[in-house]
Order: sequence, then structure tokens, then C-alpha cells
Amino acid sequence: MDLSAWIPDGSLLLQPLERRLIRTGLHIQLPRGFEAQIRPRSGTAFKKGLTVVNAPGTIDSDYTGEIMLAMINLSKEALTIQDGERIAQMVVARHEHIQWQPGTALQETARSSGGFGSTGK
Repeated sequence: MDLSAWIPDGSLLLQPLERRLIRTGLHIQLPRGFEAQIRPRSGTAFKKGLTVVNAPGTIDSDYTGEIMLAMINLSKEALTIQDGERIAQMVVARHEHIQWQPGTALQETARSSGGFGSTGK
């Protein structure tokens, strides 16, 4: 779903490379085993340079506070964000809970410890 800025004063100005938490006025309560992922809107990111600082941001199921969007202006110009403007997206996703087990070795794989750029070689 799209998330809109909630700016009671009507608008705010975001300078180039400025980061700010932008309010949405929304609160949610997710069931255990779910998370909400906050992502940039592709058109807004491309056309205006407005994106999510920690994309994708994560909202855990035990967080019930207001959804705040950590946004950054990556353009070279100041950007005005209007109250009600759609500035991010939220995806609700199921995830697993796992129990870690200590070990002394990992199974060998075709890639093993190959780092960046090693897939498919």
C-alpha cells in the first residue's frame, strides 16, 4: 500500500541530502510472524530523488507506535513534500522464527565463502 506524509502544517522542505523522519499518522498492530517492509515508491525515487534511507525499513510485530518514514532527498534541489503526498510503500510479509544452533562447521557448497561477484562462477 502507498504511505502518505502527514504534515499538519501543510508541507515541509527537504534540502539536498537531508534526512528526516516523516510522520504518517498511522499505527498498526501486526500478528506475530509478520513484518511490514517500508520501500521507496519507484516513480517518486526516480523523478524526485526521494527515497527511504534504510530501504527496506522493517516494522516488527511488537511495534505499535506511529509509522515514521526515514526519508532522504538524493536530488540536487530542495524538495517540498505536501501533506497527503504519497512518498513510500508498505508491504506486509510473513516470516519464520528460527532457533539458532551452535556448530563447529558448515556444509560445503558450490559457492562456499565466495564473496561479491562469485555467484555462477
